[in-house]
Amino acid sequence: MTAFEWTLDAADGSARAGTFTTPHGALSTPVFAPVGTQATVKSLTPAQVEDLGAQMVLANTYHLFLRPGDELVAEMGGLHSFMHWNKPILTDSGGFQVFSLTKTRKIDEDGVTFKSHIDGSLKRLSPEISMRIQENLGADIVMAFDECAVPTDYDYSRLAMHRTHAWARRCLEAKRRDDQALFGIVQGGVFSDLRAESAREISAMDFPGHAIGGLSVGESKPDMYRTIAEVNNILPANKPRYLMGVGTPEDLIESVRRGVDIFDCVLPTRLARHNSAMTMHGRLNLMNASFARDELPVDSECGCYTCRHFSRAYLRHLVNAKEMLAATLLSIHNLYTLVQLTRDMRAAIIDGNFEQFAQQKLAQLSIKETE
Repeated sequence: MTAFEWTLDAADGSARAGTFTTPHGALSTPVFAPVGTQATVKSLTPAQVEDLGAQMVLANTYHLFLRPGDELVAEMGGLHSFMHWNKPILTDSGGFQVFSLTKTRKIDEDGVTFKSHIDGSLKRLSPEISMRIQENLGADIVMAFDECAVPTDYDYSRLAMHRTHAWARRCLEAKRRDDQALFGIVQGGVFSDLRAESAREISAMDFPGHAIGGLSVGESKPDMYRTIAEVNNILPANKPRYLMGVGTPEDLIESVRRGVDIFDCVLPTRLARHNSAMTMHGRLNLMNASFARDELPVDSECGCYTCRHFSRAYLRHLVNAKEMLAATLLSIHNLYTLVQLTRDMRAAIIDGNFEQFAQQKLAQLSIKETE
């Protein structure tokens, strides 16, 4: 039986530096995982993702279930072999994507029936089906099937939370592979009583790790940060905590400050495809004419491949010429920014000066985005 062990290496206030072992290597936390929705991080090769320092990538159960199909991925040796990524992989359960299909899905106590966004065919997901798909995909960390509700609707958040709890128990019962760590997901919108109930209920099921779902989906920043703190005050300290779908530098800092260990988000590569660069001083819009003759890199303090070799002027040229390389170079930079930020936060926690580090970085990030 494969052991998934969590070790707390250091703590500074609520911020934690830890190590989580998996069959494909140990994760040093805090850690940011690039999103590879279709078994690929958009515009990058696996070698490029590894070179920028990523320890883990996330793949999407819903999308891979529809195309090419989880059984085909299993035939090809699982995701690690299929996408040529030999480090840890995390797959979500498909719940968030299904519940975002508000006009084409029907929820019942057993699961969800929905129409494929690809060809309109009827499909079905349930806790048992989600577990089967994720076992075929073969990720190291897999997620319980949950229902992500509108975070500000109390009655629906309560209903979705109870359904999430029932489905989490069924995922535990359906799980067959010992080489996969199944994380339970805490739901409950922005409501303190629901989040506390969900955190206690999910903790009692003894998952090897826990996720906080249903945030960064329209609620206010104060509500998000308060909810993270309230949940982490209840979740067991001896297991990793994963905040799903959050990926701005500010949010990573504030969340680590409140005890989060693992992050993922599509934002870095999405911004890159829309000509924007993340920096620790705000965002840059590379369409801006002021960069036409700018010899500086995107960020003079950044050590990524893009900033070591290319100017803002060249990147603006690629953007205006609609060259594919623009998305690649900006994706490398944006992902490196978040990967390096989590590394720097880990070092600050170990050194015992995390709060000073956090205040300094947040002050930098308060500078408005360059237009």
